[in-house]
Amino acid sequence: MTKKRKKPKPSTRRIPNDVYAAELFRLQTEFVKLQEWVRHSGARIVVIFEGRDGAGKGGTIKRVVEYLNPRIARIVALPAPTDRERGQWYYQRYVAHLPARGEIVLFDRSWYNRAGVEKVMGFCTPQEHALFLRQTPLFEQMLIEDGMVLRKYWFSVSDEEQLRRFKARLNDPVRQWKLTPMDLESVYRWEDYSRAKDEMMVHTDLPVSPWYVVEAHVKKHARLNMMAHLLSTIDYHDVAKPIVMLPTRPVISGNYQRPPRELSTYVDDHVATLLGDRE
Repeated sequence: MTKKRKKPKPSTRRIPNDVYAAELFRLQTEFVKLQEWVRHSGARIVVIFEGRDGAGKGGTIKRVVEYLNPRIARIVALPAPTDRERGQWYYQRYVAHLPARGEIVLFDRSWYNRAGVEKVMGFCTPQEHALFLRQTPLFEQMLIEDGMVLRKYWFSVSDEEQLRRFKARLNDPVRQWKLTPMDLESVYRWEDYSRAKDEMMVHTDLPVSPWYVVEAHVKKHARLNMMAHLLSTIDYHDVAKPIVMLPTRPVISGNYQRPPRELSTYVDDHVATLLGDRE
């Protein structure tokens, strides 16, 4: 008889801001090392971010890639499928975004849309949903057997905390775009989404491609926990860096003469209007 994995008890203490900032930067430094190892070794890494609306997936992804090379680490956040894409094999549009050698791809939502929003909102048929649950373990096993590193994270948040975050977005001018009618459906259909998630886990939380649940009640804790866990699951190491030697001063021949400034159109000095007479 297999033992159930115990749910870890989340800490009730909130991390101090200075400790958070220091640890976040340390982890981001490690992600830069991971990036260089991926580039050097030709590894292919796929990270899936799923979970409740408002659980903090986007903020975590932002911290992961903040210092990474966008040519190596890419974020994939696909819109609703077009009519043509609806006529494709379901996984086809996701396959097009999978990493080549030396790349990291982070899916902000993924093929698991079919197990969540499509199932709950009726955007797919029961037959399509059942086929998805049957095919996905095989699809992911193919990716892994081909050499890809696949990690799947589910960000978990309570219904009360989700609603609180939605309310905070209402009057926030830079985050209002994050609150859509579809997001509100996740409030009214909380139990439907819960049942869909539970069914998804039964079929796709497997030893070859397990789900890792991130307790996201405190966003800062969720970011650090997820980032530290991902790094701990990949056997990367430092790689030799090219030696760059800078001259003590710019090398100028003296034969170059800059064109008159009047020939160029410059950006207005907006900062000067902010400073006013402060100087």
